[in-house]
Amino acid sequence: MTMTQATTVQNLVRPPAVFDSNEPDAFVTALRSPWTALIAELYDVILATTGEYARSRGLRGFPLPLTTRSVTCPTALGSDSEPVPVTVAGVRTYLPDSLQFALEYGCRLTPDGCFVIAPSFRGEPADQTHLNQYTHSEAEIPGGLDDLTGYVDGYVGALSGAILERLGGRLAATRGDVSHLERMAGRASFEQLTFDEAARVVADVDGGVRDEGTWRTLTRAGERALMERVSEFVWVRHYDALAVPFYQAFEDPDGRTARNADLLFGPGEIVGSGERHEDAQTLRKSMALHNVREEDYAWYVRMVEAFPRRTSGFGMGVERFLMWVLRHDDIRDIPVISRVNEPLEFPSAVVRP
Repeated sequence: MTMTQATTVQNLVRPPAVFDSNEPDAFVTALRSPWTALIAELYDVILATTGEYARSRGLRGFPLPLTTRSVTCPTALGSDSEPVPVTVAGVRTYLPDSLQFALEYGCRLTPDGCFVIAPSFRGEPADQTHLNQYTHSEAEIPGGLDDLTGYVDGYVGALSGAILERLGGRLAATRGDVSHLERMAGRASFEQLTFDEAARVVADVDGGVRDEGTWRTLTRAGERALMERVSEFVWVRHYDALAVPFYQAFEDPDGRTARNADLLFGPGEIVGSGERHEDAQTLRKSMALHNVREEDYAWYVRMVEAFPRRTSGFGMGVERFLMWVLRHDDIRDIPVISRVNEPLEFPSAVVRP
């Protein structure tokens, strides 16, 4: 590595401090930073490649609302996040934690599925691997879980290949290593384990599995151990049904496990996915098991009842993916415009006479 490259690496080791993002001149620091400029380029590659890959598989994109009456992930017992309520024109609603339900609706309008990249919002504190306002790449396709994991394998491989093609030299010079991108781009598929198998692999890891009696999930420590012991890229399938949201299809007749899968790499889970209940009767059974009131999702139940279709979908946190691309350890440094510790009160931008 040349002296110039070493200096650039040093400049990028410490991006603009996230905790000072609300200082008056924080945006000036960000605009002067090579880190921010590089991330802006990476976002552009992801946006372009996502559309190219999705359309090559027949998916269609269309604009979706930035509010929802139906939240998704917070309905799972294994979720620590809360919905984010807002009032628009006097109507109480929510900012979307996912556009999955809208994509399921869209999948009934498009023969091969649909996709979107849009902001998502969750009521949880930001930390090293979580943002409460982040960029979500999501898609819904016809077919089952195997169809979906194949789609995602190809998608993350396409992203890695495009980043190498457009920014590989720059990343190698400024971050020192792109071999992880080369390994992902060169793989057609990734290792897969069931949750039960994964739990056995990390059984000796202190706190590797969170066990709540009726449901279990992997902790960050468990995910890290699994990636170290099995593969740096690994799917974990068929979690306990009560650990995931009610809309994930059952894998077994008793409804003990779900037809879902998480793709782990880098900081841990980066892609979450699952197959949906194909008929309203099974959907209602799942809602009852999860103590979800049917009236809160009446339109969704009615859609499945009137337009049954076997579909599967995924969501990928773009900033978490970029953590892995950059080999960085704090997701709060990724967004080009920070939303960490935004003040609750701010002066009005509108000047009225």
